[in-house]
Amino acid sequence: MLPKEYEVKGKNFIVTASARGIGRGIVEVLATSGANVLATAISNTYLDKFSYEMNKRGFRIETFVADATSTKDWEKTIEYALNKFGNIDGLINNLGDFIKKPLISNNNGVESIMSDSEWKNIVDLNLTQAFLGCRAVSSHFLKQQKGKIINISGVAAKKGVPNALAYSVSKAALVQLTQTLALEWAQYNINVNCIAPGSFPDPDFANNIQIQDYTKNASVQIPIKRVGSLKEVGYLALYLLSDASNYITGETIYIDGGLSQTHLYIDGGLDKD
Repeated sequence: MLPKEYEVKGKNFIVTASARGIGRGIVEVLATSGANVLATAISNTYLDKFSYEMNKRGFRIETFVADATSTKDWEKTIEYALNKFGNIDGLINNLGDFIKKPLISNNNGVESIMSDSEWKNIVDLNLTQAFLGCRAVSSHFLKQQKGKIINISGVAAKKGVPNALAYSVSKAALVQLTQTLALEWAQYNINVNCIAPGSFPDPDFANNIQIQDYTKNASVQIPIKRVGSLKEVGYLALYLLSDASNYITGETIYIDGGLSQTHLYIDGGLDKD
């Protein structure tokens, strides 16, 4: 039996972009561990199905449709969570997206430049959403003098990905956001940490052939020789949200089978939402 410091039963968490992929894996682990979870997504496309499947298994999760890049939607999300749970113990900012495009390219004599809107969109989805989430929950955490925040970054935070400038830069900036807020809020007993996943193919996004390709590449390029299971990020999140991790803040933990320790980068298997 685990020490009580590892338990999250009865605690209340918000997980954004959690209808599928890594977010879904996190919610499943938290809910099956007895936590109360509010799963959010920008639409009901996958959210309703996920909620139904969890309820069928005997684990109720609350769901809420919200845009994590919107200040107004964040205000509504926090209000909804407080009305449902009474308080909030932790927030996981999981929203993110990837665009494969260099700053500038010249193909067949035709020059292509990353547009302002492409840059802003990826930065908003990977970085601004976490800034808004942290700010939205801050008043509640400061009032109760306690709270846990996890920002989901990626291997690109440590090693830039060619032809993915906006993604790499925003994921790296997310690490700095985490470290800075950890220092600002340490005096208030608020822990802010970052999880940086490697290759975690999403079966709702990638087809069978793509997943087979990711798996084949992983056997050669990842030291542990496999892709990650979505729930494995959830297990790490569970620890960082529990009291067992109270002395950890400002850290970025890479969960990538050793990929970040090599000179390689797998082009694929990135979790998106």
